[in-house]
Amino acid sequence: MMQVTTMTTPSAFRLPIAMVLLMMLLLTGCHEAGGRGDPASDSASGAGDDAERDQPVALVTGSTQGLGAEVARRLGGMGHHVIVHGRDIDRGQDVVAEIEAEGGSAEFRRADFLELDRVRELAESINRDFERLNLLINNAGIGSAEDGMERTVDGVEPVFQVNYLAHFLLTEQLLPLLEAGAPARIINVSSGAQAAIDFDDVMLEHWEPDGSQIGRPYAQSKLAQILHAYDMAERLENTGVTINALHPATFMDTYMVRRAGIEPQTTVDEGADAVMQLVTDEVGSGHYFRDHSPRRAQDQAYDAEARRQLRELSLELIGAED
Repeated sequence: MMQVTTMTTPSAFRLPIAMVLLMMLLLTGCHEAGGRGDPASDSASGAGDDAERDQPVALVTGSTQGLGAEVARRLGGMGHHVIVHGRDIDRGQDVVAEIEAEGGSAEFRRADFLELDRVRELAESINRDFERLNLLINNAGIGSAEDGMERTVDGVEPVFQVNYLAHFLLTEQLLPLLEAGAPARIINVSSGAQAAIDFDDVMLEHWEPDGSQIGRPYAQSKLAQILHAYDMAERLENTGVTINALHPATFMDTYMVRRAGIEPQTTVDEGADAVMQLVTDEVGSGHYFRDHSPRRAQDQAYDAEARRQLRELSLELIGAED
């Protein structure tokens, strides 16, 4: 119930109570529209009231279908307020509805990771609407470029941008919220398919496809996610924010695997089990997991110079001044 306090003012300047109420409602309405009207939001539920909720806040990228959607549903069931992300509004709203139907709390944010400006808008909207973030799961990914795309609008090889660079940018932009939400966790959903990054040809201008089921663009982007996790773990030491990478399961029954013409070998549930282990268990920071255990990644992940090169390249590609 809204309480109106009567102030003693000259009668010539005294506004009718009804007009005061109308002005307050209009101002409130303008604030709400400003919080949700931009393309990066497309929210299916209320945003920005996490400070009023005593519940952790989680962002799962690429969570409108497949592994991401299943992880989002599980997090909603655990009591997280889940920010569902993807490109398809209808699928995103369906996931939100499923979470809410089970008594959970969720909303949808739209952003196409093929455009770094959309990633920036997504980060800006979350920074604007939330005071903290407790969990960031960098899951969105593609297996190969669609429609023969060779470069994104940002001039980057598409698979490298969607799977790695967009998440690098998003993580950088959301670090203050993660530190405010500490203890907080970052999880990079990587893969057992890993290829060393050729820093003389990161955009693969001289690479020729060899017809293998898992191409070099995908394998190098997934190793980049692991280098990112190892590098960030050192940077985030003593901040209360941890970061790990994992291979969730081999050839899960997902759109990406089916689109590649690969016969699925595992289920989405199996992959979600592996991700949730890094959400709930005490697993430390700066590790690569496979089969629910820390494993050794491709050799380049342990090369400090390679990690430095990737960090500097990434900062240059996102246009960071420092």
